[in-house]
Amino acid sequence: MESLVFSVRFCRAILLAFSIYFPACLNATPAVATADSWPMFRGQPGLTGISPAKLPDSLRLLWTYKVGSPVKSSPAVVAGKVFIGSDDKQLHCIDLKSGKKVWAFPTQAEIESSPLVLDNVVYFGSADGILYAVDAAKGQQVWNYKTDDKILGAPNWVQSPDQKSSWILAGSYDFKLYCFDAKSGKTNWTFETGNYINGSPAVAEGKTIFGGCDALLHVISLKDGQKIKEIEAGAYIAGSGAFEKDRFFIGHYDNEFLCADIAAGNIRWRFKDRAFPYFSSPALTADRVIFGGRDKKLHCVEKESGKEIWSFMTRGKVDSSPVVCGDRIVVGSDDGRLYMVKLADGKEIWNYEIGQPLTSSPAVIDGIVVIGSQDGNVYAFGAKTK
Repeated sequence: MESLVFSVRFCRAILLAFSIYFPACLNATPAVATADSWPMFRGQPGLTGISPAKLPDSLRLLWTYKVGSPVKSSPAVVAGKVFIGSDDKQLHCIDLKSGKKVWAFPTQAEIESSPLVLDNVVYFGSADGILYAVDAAKGQQVWNYKTDDKILGAPNWVQSPDQKSSWILAGSYDFKLYCFDAKSGKTNWTFETGNYINGSPAVAEGKTIFGGCDALLHVISLKDGQKIKEIEAGAYIAGSGAFEKDRFFIGHYDNEFLCADIAAGNIRWRFKDRAFPYFSSPALTADRVIFGGRDKKLHCVEKESGKEIWSFMTRGKVDSSPVVCGDRIVVGSDDGRLYMVKLADGKEIWNYEIGQPLTSSPAVIDGIVVIGSQDGNVYAFGAKTK
């Protein structure tokens, strides 16, 4: 018995020592995509749209969850649960295995914002102008913060400069980007722009970058919310961009897709195909950028130059944001189909016809794809049984 008591005391002492000398070791588990988890919009804070998961060549419908109102929000998948918003004004928690309802949390307006799951709390915005923090297991509110207009974009997260806490970032139609303490909901700082903020802010390298209806790319210090620089985009921006190695990739409403050089403070290259705007958020591989367009195409271009490598034609607008998993890409289209194509050449591998537009973006984990549809349902697809 004495040896057991000593062991317990020793373990506690070691844990205390780690908490003093290595506080980051006890912080929240980072919300980044793994083979069995897709915790946020685009998978990781840089919004790069990459999943380490693997998918088979063909998928079958596993289950359908009926919401009853259009689902424009994109799902998060964590610990065997799917979290997704809807025009029915609720955030839904669905069991990944069975497709059955676990809980639903009501708000006062439609939820287009995609949820972020961090340290067992779900963060999301609503058109009622409120950012909500809800317990992921119980569906009970932890805190909320009221802005002065609707929140359509997904929240993002970053560790605080002292590494002792997590911060949540979210933009609002009140023209402001907010930075909150994840546990308390208190604001650390706010940054005001000149117009609506539609998308999610991308995070990397101590900075956050986002565009909005003021036609500017805003580069903000995460430490204190101060402007580092702003870059003229040329037209208003309705979607979210991807940020990696001092390059920011995003499309705008005036029919161009851009690569911004953040260090130089200018546009490195512009891609323009036909006279259709870009709402889809890009996925970034080592040497490629993949994004959808309202020209009904999925585009793949060279990361360094913006030169087109291939394009894949659908039958409707591609506002859904593609996810890259290994050598394949998954994306939805307004033609009502979910597609899987080859990364190498854009050739179709598989598609499934749902029938109504898919503006939601897929969540991809090992062997499973989850996506919402404007037909009022959430769909899960998995490997075919032999």
